[in-house]
Amino acid sequence: MLHSRMRSGSMLALVVLGLAGCSLKTAPESAALQTDNLSNVVLPGGWKAGGMPGDVRNDWIAGFNDPVLASLVNEALLFNLDLRASAARIEQAAAGVKAAGAQAVPAVDFLGRKGGKLGGDGSGLNGWMISASWEIDVWGRVRYARRSAEDQFASTQADMAAARQSIAALVAKGWFLATEASLQRQLARQMITSTDQSVKLAGDRFRIGAASESDVVQARADRQGYLDAEKQLDLAYVKALRSLEMLLGRYPAAELKTTDTWPRVDMPVEAGVPSELLERRPDIVAAQRRVAAAFNSTQEAQMARLPRISLTAGLSSITSELFVLKDRDNPIAGAGLSMLIPLFRGGALQAQVDARTAEQNLAAAQWAQTAMKAFNEVESALAEEATLRQREPIIDAQIREAQRVLEFQNTRYRVGNTDLRSVTQQQMAVYAVRSTLLRVQAERRVQRVNLLLALGGAWDRSENLASSSKR
Repeated sequence: MLHSRMRSGSMLALVVLGLAGCSLKTAPESAALQTDNLSNVVLPGGWKAGGMPGDVRNDWIAGFNDPVLASLVNEALLFNLDLRASAARIEQAAAGVKAAGAQAVPAVDFLGRKGGKLGGDGSGLNGWMISASWEIDVWGRVRYARRSAEDQFASTQADMAAARQSIAALVAKGWFLATEASLQRQLARQMITSTDQSVKLAGDRFRIGAASESDVVQARADRQGYLDAEKQLDLAYVKALRSLEMLLGRYPAAELKTTDTWPRVDMPVEAGVPSELLERRPDIVAAQRRVAAAFNSTQEAQMARLPRISLTAGLSSITSELFVLKDRDNPIAGAGLSMLIPLFRGGALQAQVDARTAEQNLAAAQWAQTAMKAFNEVESALAEEATLRQREPIIDAQIREAQRVLEFQNTRYRVGNTDLRSVTQQQMAVYAVRSTLLRVQAERRVQRVNLLLALGGAWDRSENLASSSKR
């Protein structure tokens, strides 16, 4: 009898399995999202602000040819606390995938019982039972749930890639700003040395009667002004170092050593075309996968309105110390089929569908916002970098001309053709232009990082999102 029941259960399972396997609907991909959510956007064949055609490079940190910067980026990716939080979110999403996948396999339970008079159980029943149940995924509800969890996992992976790129960019920009602060301090010290010479010259001229005492006082006041500027720049330098050390996961002791040379930015950037950005930038990829997760959750909610068919099976052995159990095989096995048809839930199932549909619409709108933001970031970064590249030689030429004027003013002051005020004003002009050049040089490198980050290029060749953007 046991074997005949097991054969009947097996045949029943085969019949039900024949009903399962309905094909699932596919979540909208990038082209469909663009048609539905960016209907007023016509993507050009190239970037309006310029940019070279060609593939976006995936090792842009190496492009700066700065081994110290590359080492700092690697350190930040190992110890940055924000990235550890992102890694924890990936682990959480991976656990969600396992939990969703567990619904697709049978659930097996074991129950044991020991009864008797001493235990206060009058039946005296003893025995064990192994039971199994399996929801036959006829309509795809379980598979949609698993797909949704997989898409959520893929979105967290893309978010992690975006976070890693962002940290690499922040380290690079922090390094450039710290370098600028160091160079600005050196410039202030050069100006202090220059004013020391002016103080000495004014004192010598005053002693021989060729200048007034006000020239000496003016020279000393100018020196104090540059000393104050030096202190402010010292503070800015310390702040820049501490911010960078925080990114590296170090204690903010302002002990990081900087260099006094700029990393190169002479190589042009290959920017690709706008349409490629939708498949390459990790934040857009993450947003697309969230749309897919919401789509599959919506399908899961719709399938929950349909009947659920489950296959059950069990094997048990029961004995009693007090009663004789007649007409019973021991052990006994059985299998069955159950169906749950939702008849009335007060509109809860439809409300769940409506809520999931709204979540899908929200995810699609957020994808469009992310895409538009990305387009704007690339166009802005291209324009700003081009302007900074053009400004640098202009300011450099301005420095040379201002320095020549200063030399003329110094000569005129030595021979008594002008007062110290004219020399001082020209010194300040030279200082201001040289400081501006340092600011432009730093900003040009910062904007290069902004451009590379906006284009979605990975900081290292090992960072590859190709598998994240496609199922």
